[in-house]
Amino acid sequence: MYKYILRRLLQMIPVLLGSTFIIFAMVFALPGDPTAGMCGERGCPPAFVAKFRQEHNLNDPLLVQYGKYMVNVSKGDLGTNFRDIKVSDELQQRYPTTVRLAGMAILFEAIIGVLAGVLAGIRKGKFIDNLVLVSTLFVISVPVFVIGATLQYYLGVKAGLFPVTVSSSATFYELLLPAFVLGSASIAYVARLTRTNLVENLRADYLRTAIAKGLTKRRAVGVHALRNSLIPVVTFIGADFGGLLAGAIITERIFNIQGVGGYLFTGIHNRDGVVVVGTVTVLVLVFLLANLVVDLLYGVLDPRISHD
Repeated sequence: MYKYILRRLLQMIPVLLGSTFIIFAMVFALPGDPTAGMCGERGCPPAFVAKFRQEHNLNDPLLVQYGKYMVNVSKGDLGTNFRDIKVSDELQQRYPTTVRLAGMAILFEAIIGVLAGVLAGIRKGKFIDNLVLVSTLFVISVPVFVIGATLQYYLGVKAGLFPVTVSSSATFYELLLPAFVLGSASIAYVARLTRTNLVENLRADYLRTAIAKGLTKRRAVGVHALRNSLIPVVTFIGADFGGLLAGAIITERIFNIQGVGGYLFTGIHNRDGVVVVGTVTVLVLVFLLANLVVDLLYGVLDPRISHD
């Protein structure tokens, strides 16, 4: 187990370096002035531009720039934004909110999605199955910002059941509606994925054999078939966690949540390359660690899977 974890951590290094180098090159090496937009519509004074390029090593070759940047990242320094505030400090304040938001979205995704998929799978071809298939297809087809704006208007403005915007404290109740919106598409995918795998396992020989040997159908389905059906679902949910952290940009903008997604959007809007590169670097690292946790969970769901 420990050798497997060490091997996976070593495999993450080239992935992390490659992905961060690409975003670094896209932000700082493409043609254009990296200080554009920092001083409003007017161009920045030459002295300011020279100081900025010197502080961010923009006068060096690209590989040297990236090397110096990664050395600073290894020390926990992600650079400073236009307002001379450390990106690491901003992320430290905002990350707990985004993690809570993504975590609640994962709970909605796992509970509602798996439950709907199980009900559809064990009642294949019946009303509940058709209802789940049609409703999930509808949710997948509608963009997240449309779902968010619609629920915000009807449940927040009209019915007054949920806050329209989220305060700086970002309480559990305030995050309920944004978390559901953020995980809505994933709920649909999980439901369909669970349903498909469960239907396949219900036709498997091992399940018929277990029932023929005296195992009750409820236990055979609830323990054996469902457990095997959840392996691809766990894969999707684990990979989706990293995606939710990055994909929270739209949801955080709709509900005015002061999280990582909103911070990244502001950095892109203000052309603050240091914020964009620093935030994406952290998101890539979180995504890689989430995938490692998913791989370790395989052994829990299926004892036949060994990490030795």
